[in-house]
Amino acid sequence: MCAPDGDYCTIVFFTPAIVEVSFETETRRILNLEISMGSGRASNLVDQELAAKLQSELELERDMRDSEKLPANLQDYLDRSSFDIKDTTGQEEVVLTRQFGDESIRVSFSIADLDNIDQDADQYADDKAQYDEDESDLTDAQSGGAQSKGTINQGRTKDGNFNITTEDRVAPADRPELADDEPASDDEGPGFPARVNVTIDKGGKGVLQLETTVQDGDVMIEHISYFSKPELADAQTAELDWSKRNLYTGPPFGNLDQDLQLLLERYLDERGVNTELALWIPEYIDFKEQREYLNWLSNVKSFVDA
Repeated sequence: MCAPDGDYCTIVFFTPAIVEVSFETETRRILNLEISMGSGRASNLVDQELAAKLQSELELERDMRDSEKLPANLQDYLDRSSFDIKDTTGQEEVVLTRQFGDESIRVSFSIADLDNIDQDADQYADDKAQYDEDESDLTDAQSGGAQSKGTINQGRTKDGNFNITTEDRVAPADRPELADDEPASDDEGPGFPARVNVTIDKGGKGVLQLETTVQDGDVMIEHISYFSKPELADAQTAELDWSKRNLYTGPPFGNLDQDLQLLLERYLDERGVNTELALWIPEYIDFKEQREYLNWLSNVKSFVDA
């Protein structure tokens, strides 16, 4: 660099090392940019594929069932009964309320029970498969020896096996005397059990809370609790929950006198917790679960598309 008057100049040289470092830095920056752009393109492809799959699932579920309109049989019950329903989209719990004289009755249930049933069924299938495998291993271990072929519980031999008799080679269905022992076939199968909590509040006179299970039109009472303070029946804080845990809430329902059990069942029946409600609740759970699933699919797709 030269001064204005031209008396002196300062010459600055760039060393190769500085140039080399600058070149490497710029090269690394360009490579990182290209990698980032490539990842973005790959991410966009995955997003598009996921969104398409979600849309396909939505259309499939909608074709199978109309989840927006309440089926006629479910709506008919609500029109005829004294219960008002509170069903909030996005929440699992459904609440039915009604007045019965000076009593405020609250019936609540959750669609989570349907998911629990599916998990229990999967666990049962896994356990049964393991049991069958263990049985097979046990049979293989007992095989061998003169008495091992075709052995069953018909007379133990010295080898620890069991001699089979001719009658045991015949299927029970082919033996008239055992025909009645065959389980009846039911194409539809039993309905799933749903837990239902019933709260009866007499306004300042305490609360009766009944834990029940409904299945196939039956209302099965499991436990009845009495609370002098209504807030304890539906404890919303840790303090209230702790207070509730320390209270004596009565024996299991099955330990009560038979006549007392029958009267308590009639007590619920008079308040609308009856066979008709027990048939309606599982069907409504199935309807709501389907509707919530579609809503969930739609929300996830909207998020992916955003």
